[in-house]
Amino acid sequence: MAVRALLSGALAGGTSVLALRLLRDTPPGGPALWDRTNHAGSPVTLLEGPAYVLGSAAAAVAGGPGPVVAAVGAGALGALDDLAGDSRSKGLRGHLSALARGEVTTGAVKIVGLGVTGLVSAALVDGRAGADPGNPDRERPSALDTLVGGAVIAGAANLLNLLDLRPGRALKATVVAGTLIATRSRAEAAAGAAVGAAAGLLGPDLAGETMLGDTGANSAGALLGTALVQRSGRRGRLAALAVLAGLTLASERVSFTKVIESTPGLRELDAFGRR
Repeated sequence: MAVRALLSGALAGGTSVLALRLLRDTPPGGPALWDRTNHAGSPVTLLEGPAYVLGSAAAAVAGGPGPVVAAVGAGALGALDDLAGDSRSKGLRGHLSALARGEVTTGAVKIVGLGVTGLVSAALVDGRAGADPGNPDRERPSALDTLVGGAVIAGAANLLNLLDLRPGRALKATVVAGTLIATRSRAEAAAGAAVGAAAGLLGPDLAGETMLGDTGANSAGALLGTALVQRSGRRGRLAALAVLAGLTLASERVSFTKVIESTPGLRELDAFGRR
């Protein structure tokens, strides 16, 4: 069954590389729309994000409609924040506080949209699981299972975006997490797609030429979350949701970058390959 993940990964990697090349040759709306300055003050392009969405979604089709909806839906919401957002409100607390004041930020729209996207993706996954000949009981997961699964997908999309603060970091996390998730047959296509697209785009990201942005990071996280939902029952989903919620809340108080840079092993892995 590992062959399925490898084929999915190869297709995603090749498609994402080709997509990035074509997008950089002819940027939609012009290059200025996608140009940004990274943490080191160097110019980068956000076109890596759309390339990730295209590559991963093309390969995720083999895993059913759920992973495709997650990758494309989360990517579209991320693009809204990348292209139309502002920096006045940051983090989950910032966007919710702005919403409480009557200010509808693109971040708040994305939070709600990721919740809806996650729920739809989980419903598609669970509906497919109920009709799966490989499921001996042919039992469709309950509404509670689907609700928790939707929260896992939305939470994973948000968490991976929090890691996209240094070249290669979010892509490395995608490769590691996706490789672990791909050990179950139901999740192989989606997880393989997430890993393959990440591996294909890792070079220019580490070189500081491109970055995922919210478009790519949200898409990658949602795809990983969907693969996790595909392979998990209620207990696994609840455990994953607890971890995601804990890390998200911790991010409001603790800098992930400081934790990584002060932790041996994580520090070296994070810096590996980076200029």
